[in-house]
Amino acid sequence: MADKSRRHQRLRQLVTELDLRSQVEVADVLRADGFEVHEATVSRDLGEVGAVKVRGADGSLVYRLAADPGPSSARERLEETLRRFVTHVTASGNLAVLRTPPACAHPVASAIDLAELERVIATVSGDDTVLVVAQEGTTGRELADELATLAGLQRAEPTPRRPTGSPRTPSHP
Repeated sequence: MADKSRRHQRLRQLVTELDLRSQVEVADVLRADGFEVHEATVSRDLGEVGAVKVRGADGSLVYRLAADPGPSSARERLEETLRRFVTHVTASGNLAVLRTPPACAHPVASAIDLAELERVIATVSGDDTVLVVAQEGTTGRELADELATLAGLQRAEPTPRRPTGSPRTPSHP
């Protein structure tokens, strides 16, 4: 157990000091420091120390420590984060669109990325909106319903429709 404690301590230090982009990179650095680890061990350790992927200075995803690691598994962390921040879920094509309060989209996108959901290929976050891209063969509606359920919402809201009627024409004098 002492080895695990030392490994966790070193891992917290590494994700604070280095821009580690993948579990393979993390494993390589830990091995160079004398720890015998496999990728599965690194994955579990990252969750246990509360590391999440965030945008680094160059725009790439890197591991950093969350302010509050919360639950121990990425799936539990995802559910907690969605329940805490997601206010609306809608769909369009192969996208699920999640709305959050201002400045809360990034933690939601990071939690989705860390959970590595099978039907998600990417997330893009703004200030209060997260676009979640569904894998081929999955509709945005299916993904939106799944994420809405995880967020504790009944279902994703219907996709807003544009008002119908006659097109607006400019009036000329």
